Amino acid sequence: MKRPFGVTLLAILAGIAAVLAVLHFLQALGIFPYMIGPIAVRGFSLWNAIMWALMIWVWVWVVQMLWSVDPQAWLFLAVITVFNLIFDFVLVMGQAEWSDISLSLLVNVVILAYIMLPGTRKAFGQA
Repeated sequence: MKRPFGVTLLAILAGIAAVLAVLHFLQALGIFPYMIGPIAVRGFSLWNAIMWALMIWVWVWVVQMLWSVDPQAWLFLAVITVFNLIFDFVLVMGQAEWSDISLSLLVNVVILAYIMLPGTRKAFGQA
């Protein structure tokens, strides 16, 4: 099956989300610091590291599904993107800085907006 440009763009955006999950994973392991305003704090959290490792796996799986234009990829990407948006909003309501999650929030909003376009839905047979 020929892969439309929109599906390729979604695969690239999902790849960017996977890279952001890797950065969060490294923060949970204490390799990269959390930025709280001008202060850099390093912290180790095994639970967060495990959860971010699972998110890396999920994003890589989504990229593979999108690349092969799997019809189930559309729904799976929509669900994962909504979960990530919910997590980002919860972090904003907590004590996270806007600069920590702004890129993740932006990528997820763009993915969600783009998968709802009629052309993208048609590429996955959802229209």
